[in-house]
Order: sequence, then structure tokens, then C-alpha cells
Amino acid sequence: MKKIITYGTFDLLHYGHINLLQRAKALGDYLIVALSTDEFNWNSKQKKCYFTYEQRKRLLEAVRYVDLVIPEENWEQKISDVKEFKVDTFVMGDDWTGKFDFLKDYCEVVYLPRTPEISTTQIKNDLK
Repeated sequence: MKKIITYGTFDLLHYGHINLLQRAKALGDYLIVALSTDEFNWNSKQKKCYFTYEQRKRLLEAVRYVDLVIPEENWEQKISDVKEFKVDTFVMGDDWTGKFDFLKDYCEVVYLPRTPEISTTQIKNDLK
């Protein structure tokens, strides 16, 4: 079984998120999503989410491409997650290209093109 992992906040779940999850799942058999906790988002990213961690987790668990949702609590946990869950491929949007190449010592690293016309930030700005 080929395991894939991706990370993100996934606030205001939209079709760009679904595109990413679908393409990530297509790379393997089992997709793990490490979902940023509310504390991590605020303390490390200065992001305030509309939906709580538990609400965002429930939304992701309802997406058919997602097999498991785990908490992302800090930037440093990626290597331990890859090892613990025996991950074969790490996937992120291509706006992060090169940032996670250090994981190539542990698994394949793939940067997927983002859906250019949509983002959570854009949605929040449009709603203001």
C-alpha cells in the first residue's frame, strides 16, 4: 500500500482543496491529511480560522479521498510523521516548491500545481 501525506489548514473548504486532495490521493492508496490545529495556526502562522480544528477535521473526514486526518501541531513534526505512518510520498501545493526537499531523505516529495483562481485568502477578502 502506497501512503501519501499532505499538510494544511483547509479552512473554508473549497474546490481548490478538493482538487489537491484528489490529485494527492491519485498518487497512492491511502491519503493522510495533517491538519493544522487552531493553536499552531495562531501561534506559528498568525492565522485565525473561521472553522475550528474539530469542524475542519469533520469536513475533511467527509471527503472521499481522505483516509486519515491527524493534527499538525508544529513545523518540525513532518519527519516523525513520515516515519510513524510509513509514508511513501509527501505532497504540497507548488507555492511551497523546494521548502520541503529535506524530506527527500525519507520519502518522495511532490509539489502539485494549485488551482490558480481560488484560495481561502481570496474568499475571505471577497467576503469583506
